[in-house]
Amino acid sequence: MMNLRYYTFVLTTLLLFSFISVHAQDFQGQAVYFSKATMELGSWGARMSEAQKKQVYARLQNRLEKTYILHFNKEASVFKEEEKLDAMSGATDSWGKNFARGEQYKNVKGNQLVQSQEFYGKLFLVKDELQAIKWEMGSESKQIGQYMCFKATASVPTNELTWFDFSWSRLRQNTTETAEGGDAEPPAEPAVEMTEIEAWYTPQIPVAHGPAEYWGLPGLILEVSAGNTTMLCSKIVMNPEVKLKIEAPEKGKVITKAEYQVTVADKMQEMRDNRGRRRSR
Repeated sequence: MMNLRYYTFVLTTLLLFSFISVHAQDFQGQAVYFSKATMELGSWGARMSEAQKKQVYARLQNRLEKTYILHFNKEASVFKEEEKLDAMSGATDSWGKNFARGEQYKNVKGNQLVQSQEFYGKLFLVKDELQAIKWEMGSESKQIGQYMCFKATASVPTNELTWFDFSWSRLRQNTTETAEGGDAEPPAEPAVEMTEIEAWYTPQIPVAHGPAEYWGLPGLILEVSAGNTTMLCSKIVMNPEVKLKIEAPEKGKVITKAEYQVTVADKMQEMRDNRGRRRSR
């Protein structure tokens, strides 16, 4: 059963939401998130020494640890990565940039996602609906900074959380399915891989926003864990003195999430085929 503290915060939320509705045009906020992913080396890592693992981690640190900025108002938000220099070379991570999340605009009122994605020098503008998340609300609470937060959980198809990324295993699966076509019996529908999500939101900031693909709770999401990655809000500035720009990106070839995945997979398959032909000469 929900505790008294939760109901108190729900009442506070309703009062704050009424205030924000009246002052929607002026209400803005900025949240800074630190993201950290654990390194999964699989069977390859089992053959490595601890020193070798530390070297690999140092080279991959820019991909495992990131800082993001979320600008939001009552209806929309813009989420983007704070660019850092590569720890080893002093340059930006150009390879990782091809598969990193680009600037992301979410409009929770219009159920709209607009995301800028650059892939090998070509700019795409991904337009789609927001990924639906069926949250299970809990009564467990904890303090994050000065904000009281409550726990919510959900299960979402992994592919929907990583659609901008690339997986060789996914490409191999698609290639195998194509090779098994023709007159053969259609392959069984593969099981959908799911990712379990744990989020902590605060009704003290009554907006349905959050970092990355996460949204739809009755308060700003301050912490979220999914798979091997955790994002934690380290700083919040409400109604900053300088007005924030919360607008959708506009440049790039318009494409859906599914179309973008096909485009990336086709390009990576082409690159692999070209590399194979060069080796066979």
